[in-house]
Amino acid sequence: MKHLWQLLLCSILLIACNNDSKKNKSTDFISESASIVFSVNNIEGFTSNLSNNSFLNSFKNTNTYNQYKTLNVLKNIKTKHPIYIGIENDSTFTFSFSTKYTDSLIKTDSVNRKNISFNKLDFTQLTLDKSILYTTKIDSIIIGSNNKTLLYNLATTKSKAKHFQNSIAIQDKSAAFSVIINENSAIKTPFFNQKLTLNSFTNYISLDADVSQDQILLNGITKATDSTKSLINVFKNTNAQSNALANIAPSNSNGFLSITYNNYLTFNKNLNTFNHTKDTLVNPLLKHSIEFGEVYFNDSNLFIINSEDIIATKEALLNQQNIAEDYRNVTIYNYSNPNIFNDSLSPFIINVTANNYCILDQFVVFGNSTEALENVIANYQNQTTFSSREYYKNVVSKVSTDASVLQVLTPESLSHTFQQNLNSAKDFNFKDYKTSVLQFIYDRDFAHVNAVINKAKQNYRDQTISEVFNISLENEILNNPQFVTNHQTKQKEIIAQDINNKLYLISNNGKIIWTKQIDGAILGRVNQIDMYKNGRLQLAFATKNHIYILDRNGKDVDNFPLKFKDEITQPLAVFDYDKRKKYRLFVTQNNSVLVYDIKGKPVKGFDFNKTKSPILTTPKHIRIGTKDYIVIKTENKLHIVSRRGKTRVTPKTGLTFSSQPVFEYKNGFATTTKDGKLVLISTNGSVQTLNTNLKPNHSIVSTTQTMVTQSDNLLNIKDTKLELDLANYTNANLFYINNKIYISITDTQNQKVLLYDSNAELLKNFPVYGTSAIDLDQIDKDNKLEFVTKGDKNNILVYKIN
Repeated sequence: MKHLWQLLLCSILLIACNNDSKKNKSTDFISESASIVFSVNNIEGFTSNLSNNSFLNSFKNTNTYNQYKTLNVLKNIKTKHPIYIGIENDSTFTFSFSTKYTDSLIKTDSVNRKNISFNKLDFTQLTLDKSILYTTKIDSIIIGSNNKTLLYNLATTKSKAKHFQNSIAIQDKSAAFSVIINENSAIKTPFFNQKLTLNSFTNYISLDADVSQDQILLNGITKATDSTKSLINVFKNTNAQSNALANIAPSNSNGFLSITYNNYLTFNKNLNTFNHTKDTLVNPLLKHSIEFGEVYFNDSNLFIINSEDIIATKEALLNQQNIAEDYRNVTIYNYSNPNIFNDSLSPFIINVTANNYCILDQFVVFGNSTEALENVIANYQNQTTFSSREYYKNVVSKVSTDASVLQVLTPESLSHTFQQNLNSAKDFNFKDYKTSVLQFIYDRDFAHVNAVINKAKQNYRDQTISEVFNISLENEILNNPQFVTNHQTKQKEIIAQDINNKLYLISNNGKIIWTKQIDGAILGRVNQIDMYKNGRLQLAFATKNHIYILDRNGKDVDNFPLKFKDEITQPLAVFDYDKRKKYRLFVTQNNSVLVYDIKGKPVKGFDFNKTKSPILTTPKHIRIGTKDYIVIKTENKLHIVSRRGKTRVTPKTGLTFSSQPVFEYKNGFATTTKDGKLVLISTNGSVQTLNTNLKPNHSIVSTTQTMVTQSDNLLNIKDTKLELDLANYTNANLFYINNKIYISITDTQNQKVLLYDSNAELLKNFPVYGTSAIDLDQIDKDNKLEFVTKGDKNNILVYKIN
């Protein structure tokens, strides 16, 4: 028995060892030699958000951008599983990828497929968008590359990139994508100071990315394995302090670098070890400091000390009291050791000539001339430093208040940083990126990393109209973009569909949140419901053969979608009679109405016979007083029934109705006839017909008191008639927001959006560019209205009315 247990134990250990060595996860096939690794949780959002980001588009004419554009080939991969992309540091932009295999992984309609053999290993050669990929399947994983040799090595070697796997394990799986940057990457340095190279600063950086049209947010960690060879480890056994240099750095500079610690003696010892400096003397000026930094200018830079004991620091300067001048009641002194900080604080400080200094509160400022210090004094007294600027406040609100290393760059220095990384002489136009921030916060044996690059918010004048963002989808947009509510933030997002029936949910800053392939075009507008009565909203809509209900993440809820053999002919109607979230789904099929509950089950008790002719509009629920009315309209009859489908009102008329909806209007019902007459129906069935001179091709929209009609170029708002320019117009829309009424109409011929108030006055600065009907709402927290429309065929525009 003893030998049996030993044999069993050995077998278990052998199996465990074999399983550990076997490659069976997507992360096992990441190239160990990759210099950059992307972990992509949403491949479509990854490619779309990168292509729509205005900052990244600044690099369009660079070789690096064109190389990375090669990754667009991966948009043909359709999966909900993470994809891992490794970029090699070579001149040919070699990359590889791995993900879980599914049968529908690659769109077959855009692929030229061929089976090949390489070193006796079977590959599939795919030609997608004029690019070639080689792929092979290993168990449940598909791996691919644009290089056959790299793919072969990934498929046949047993080794795994453990250093990448460990980083991926702690990445944010809800991020659209994450990136790991190795020390051997082509990125020379993330710093303006070229001596702070990446490979000398740390071993790798792992970042989760949040990319929208006008902003890039990065956060993650960095780690250096050898404590003596990586600069980040000079902060070991120190604590980050509040970065105060922004309070004195002039906003007319090119930015600054701030270094903080709670104990300068510890920091200095670590820095000497890194620099292999045997001199253990401590600069008395820095002994009581908690922060120092360099402020960047085009010629010579400033050096600033933030002292927690300014009296002791002043005493250290007693032998440097030769006055150069007084400026605005501040004494500027000469200083006799101009290169001291470059020598002792390298590589953090590299371009300071300390000929003069002055003291401003707890700060000691060194510069190459009295003029340089006069500039600091003036900005400090005038409160025109970085800390006083709204664009700086906005950016630093997104990062930590305490950092071991804080870099702040202006557009000029940001452009310079990318020029040196891309070996480009191109002057990148970053004028809208007033302040960009990078920070490292040391924490035991690693450091947190945060970075922000975003456009500064503009201060718009009242009544102006500004473009919030525009985003281009992969294909032409099918329907009109629509606002929907995010129940978590209480703000609005955008739902849109393209001609390939792909559904997009887009944030109110232009970031694609998710996409979902559905079976057909959505009929009408998307409804929102709270089916679980917990405050979480779902999206409900119909296509020709399905009823969908999607959750917040674009997933089908239980029992949905419902599939119908016969065609659905009108948009889905959702009724909540008593506002108790006991929803009823009304489905129209030609001349029949089917009713379902929120579980997708047919509702018994709605007894409504088929109509004699096709139903022209979506069934409508109207409550007048204490009674519910359900209105079902055909060409020759208006059915006004109860909740149970029994006739409640019998209009006394033999009119021929239009396909326009029925509205509640002045305690009755309003619609139009086919020949353009306005029909008013009371709850007792009496009918009033008014000749309003509407043409057969007309539209009508109404609240309970305000009616708007539109016929060709004639727009009627209540009692006011407007004669618009001759053109092609969308149907007028009416919006009731914050107790105000707005009426919109779009001239699709001349691509103009017009917006009127209830008095038929065109709002100031309209019309604006747009090619479709709009949706109007308050989508964020600033109490201003925004609207969404189409631009070009595949372009969505969002405007703000200031």
